[in-house]
Amino acid sequence: MCRLFGLHAGSQPVRATFWLLDAPDSLADQSRREPDGAGIGTFDGDGKAHVAKQPLAAWEDHAFAREARVLKSTTFLAHVRYASTGAHTMINTHPFEQDGRLFAHNGAFGDLERLDQRLAEFGVADLVYGQTDSERLFALITAESRRAGGDVGEGITQAISWIARELPVFSLNLILTTATDLWAVRFPNTHELHILERRPAGPGDAVPLDARSSRIRAHSKELAHSGHVLIATEPMDDNPAWRPLAGGALVHVGPDLGVTSSYPFAKAPAHPLTLSDLSPSAAASQKP
Repeated sequence: MCRLFGLHAGSQPVRATFWLLDAPDSLADQSRREPDGAGIGTFDGDGKAHVAKQPLAAWEDHAFAREARVLKSTTFLAHVRYASTGAHTMINTHPFEQDGRLFAHNGAFGDLERLDQRLAEFGVADLVYGQTDSERLFALITAESRRAGGDVGEGITQAISWIARELPVFSLNLILTTATDLWAVRFPNTHELHILERRPAGPGDAVPLDARSSRIRAHSKELAHSGHVLIATEPMDDNPAWRPLAGGALVHVGPDLGVTSSYPFAKAPAHPLTLSDLSPSAAASQKP
């Protein structure tokens, strides 16, 4: 299953070190499926998006994801891919960039030809360079955001609602970031997605950020003293304040780290998919 990680550090850029894969796998771990790609997105001081990503088709490619990567940004978006659709190539590797925003997705849905027709109707088919359902979902969000005058939350709501109503859906979990804002969706409740709001530390209580999952690690001394918000596929430390997002949640984290949650989607997709409905490769990509 793909791993998602989003970090909003507030209005001032901070340094953080990322590893997108663990150290070389032990013999005990080699029975696990190896990931198909990894990437991380940030924003520079001018708000311009930057993405470093690599398909992981060979052993030497894994060095890209295992090396420590020191980055500075207000928001960070990391993704480790287990492919459900599309070849193991750079253009199919997350995060994706459109209109200066970054996007990553964990899930699967079907009838991409119908979605391609929708994108063509909106005049945004040229936003899609690869074969993934994820990049197409992002293009629909971009189109709907443009139609809403740049309102990303409304764009997400309209795009997810249309897919949930019109297409067969297994999971649409996602994180979308700009230099100032972060949005996350858990829909429906197929895969988990968790949030942690870490408030500024008091005197003598400062602890550096050291968030670790089975695939992604983030470390930052600068975030020992300042508040930040994490969104992740799984809790990344033993902090009891981690909480799962409810199915159907749309979460927005603003520049001041204010977190708002809404539930604008139907309770379930009109055409739900199960693992048995997916192709063998897609089903394998969706298993925990």
